[in-house]
Amino acid sequence: MSQLSTKFEKAAKDVKALPKRPDNETLLKLYALYKQATAGDVSGGRPGIFDLEGRAKYDAWTKVKGTKNEDAMKSYVDVVEKLKKA
Repeated sequence: MSQLSTKFEKAAKDVKALPKRPDNETLLKLYALYKQATAGDVSGGRPGIFDLEGRAKYDAWTKVKGTKNEDAMKSYVDVVEKLKKA
């Protein structure tokens, strides 16, 4: 496992142990970066109008479409590190 992958896995665990819950915008950013790093570009149709949470997640993931998985991992780690210091 590469050094970046190791940092990414640690950050994914660390985010669950944050002392303070991040705001919704940050949570969506983390979700999108995680999905981009692990699954690649968003696929499938956008969730229906009554699935507000699903739509928000889909839209956030769409914003990072085309990002290389290594870049998404690095961004995810950076966001988690900032949250740990806050």
